[in-house]
Amino acid sequence: MSITYRELKQYELSQALRIRIEVFVEEQKVPLEEEHDSWDLTAKHFGVFSGDTLVGTGRLVNNDKTGIIGRVAILKSFRGLGLGSGLICHIVQIAKEMQMKEILLGAQVQALNFYERLGFLAEGPLFLDAGIPHRTMRYQGEHAEEMEI
Repeated sequence: MSITYRELKQYELSQALRIRIEVFVEEQKVPLEEEHDSWDLTAKHFGVFSGDTLVGTGRLVNNDKTGIIGRVAILKSFRGLGLGSGLICHIVQIAKEMQMKEILLGAQVQALNFYERLGFLAEGPLFLDAGIPHRTMRYQGEHAEEMEI
C-alpha cells in the first residue's frame, strides 16, 4: 500500500467533502448544515492517499498566524493503520513551515489520547460542537512522541 500525504488540488475538494459527509454526517450524525462552514473557503485542505485513492482528509485554517486543524476524517476501512497520525503530522509540519505562532484543534473527547500522543495538550472546559463533546487542544511539540514527518 503506497501512502501519500499532500495538499489537495481544487478539483479534489469535492472528494474530501464526500469523505467528511460519510464520517461526520452519516457515521456520527452531525447535521449536514453544520459540517461545511465558511472556513472551507480559505483553509488549506490536505489528503491522505492510498495509491491514487483519497482515503482521508483534514484542513488547516490560518487565523492570524494561529493554525487551526480541523475536519480530520479517515474512511472507516482505513482506520487503525496510522494514516490519521501521519496526516496530523503532515499538517503540523506545514503549519510550522508557514510560521504559525501556535497550532490548535477541537478534539472529540474520545480522540483526546490520539492527539496527546501527537504532541497536543487539552486545555479549557468541554464544549459541544454539533452535539458532540470536544476539548480545545494546543500543540506542544517538545512533549510529542517522535514524529516521522
